Amino acid sequence: MKKSLIALAVLAASGASFAQSVTLYGLADVWFGSVKHEDGVAGTSQRQTKLDSGGVNTSRWGLKGSEDLGGGLKANFKLEQGFAMDTGTATAGQAFSRESYVGFSGGFGEVKLGKVWTAYDDVSGASNAVFDSALSPMNHVFASTGYSGNPGNTIYYATPAMGGFGAAVSYSLDENVVGAAKVASVQVSYGAGPLNAHLGYQVEDVGTSADTKFTRLGASYDFGVATAKATYGKVDNVGGVSGADATDYQLGVDFPVSAALTVSASYAQSDDSNAGFEQTRKGFGIGATYTLSKRTFLYGGYEADTATNNAAADDKHSLFAVGVQHRF
Repeated sequence: MKKSLIALAVLAASGASFAQSVTLYGLADVWFGSVKHEDGVAGTSQRQTKLDSGGVNTSRWGLKGSEDLGGGLKANFKLEQGFAMDTGTATAGQAFSRESYVGFSGGFGEVKLGKVWTAYDDVSGASNAVFDSALSPMNHVFASTGYSGNPGNTIYYATPAMGGFGAAVSYSLDENVVGAAKVASVQVSYGAGPLNAHLGYQVEDVGTSADTKFTRLGASYDFGVATAKATYGKVDNVGGVSGADATDYQLGVDFPVSAALTVSASYAQSDDSNAGFEQTRKGFGIGATYTLSKRTFLYGGYEADTATNNAAADDKHSLFAVGVQHRF
């Protein structure tokens, strides 16, 4: 008994000297609805009634924490795993599919080392209307989405906020692994009063003939009765193919009907051009969220998009969904 009491006292003293906080958190997002796909080339049409995960945000759970090292310096870590609410399955082959990093923060800003979202990812959806969700046409038609998933092996630095301005830079190593990507990324942003604006740029080298280059410029302005949102995207050498380019834009608005209810609508378009092959993708979406508490809201809406090109029949997609999201 005495040894146990002594051990507890030592642990308590150690905890007081090296204060650390660890948080278990998560997000559960599930929706019910209908998805329709019309393949113009094959001449087929398929409709699915679905219960699916991640209508507004990817369902996830994680651990994060920090230790106060003194003098304003902190050591931080984060481990985050995505999963499917409808089946309970996690991303195959990865213990933490979304983020896994350790780093430091203080008056100089923040450094992260590990698997993290790139600096471009920080701002790529910041001005996307319809809640940057599956109901947003931008997420179905834009070409300037950047690397599919955070690339890992990343060194990331973000400046502290200065008069509303902020910036970040990241670099992901390929470690000479076949099929891996070297990704260099930078973003600058401004947020003060009713205006928020951001610019992101990313270069991806996956060993193909040409580096793929992504640019994303966006802004939102809160007029009080509504918030206008606009996004411009540009891709050079889509898929690493030299001369294959794409231009994107999106216009949208968020309209707060009440303290609990927000309605949002958006139109998005993307135009490709590649040595005689041209394709235009257009889409629109409308959705609404209804807040039940600080942690829970309901949502629903409709999205439809069409891909038209000069070499084949149109390809059409539509989605109707209602869902619920809860954070813990």
